[in-house]
Amino acid sequence: MILAIDVHYKGALAKVVGAFFEPKAAKAVQYITTNINGVDEYVPGEFYKRELPCILKLLEKVELGKLDAIIIDGNVFINNNGDFGLGGRLWESIDHKVAVIGVAKSLFKNTEDKVIEIQRGKSEKHLFVSSIGIDLAAAASLIHNMHGEYRLPSILKEVDRLTKEA
Repeated sequence: MILAIDVHYKGALAKVVGAFFEPKAAKAVQYITTNINGVDEYVPGEFYKRELPCILKLLEKVELGKLDAIIIDGNVFINNNGDFGLGGRLWESIDHKVAVIGVAKSLFKNTEDKVIEIQRGKSEKHLFVSSIGIDLAAAASLIHNMHGEYRLPSILKEVDRLTKEA
């Protein structure tokens, strides 16, 4: 089972949505949500400080032992040296219990050695996949083969949409 997580912010309020699904599935088996008040403001270069507490709050509702991977909207690494971005910090926070796959819409400068670029559907825009706790090629293949004919897999699009609902 895989869990895809996304967070949306409105001021100091965050809505976090998670979707449990099997690889290649068109729809999630289950969705979970949580709302958080008093979220820290975004600080350039420290995105994880805002997003990680939100993701961890949602994960309080999850049995990590039943997951094969967690997919986040972001990067596992922030450079080719292997310094952690949001995904790496999440992996540390959950004591390396579950693999983390980052799916980003833009390439983080100096991370070329830590990502695989994939194209989905007819989109000319790439997705940038990074991972920890799972082979990078396997993570990229998983994202590439997820259901949906567009750049973003169907389930990731749906999680994003649900975070924006009131």
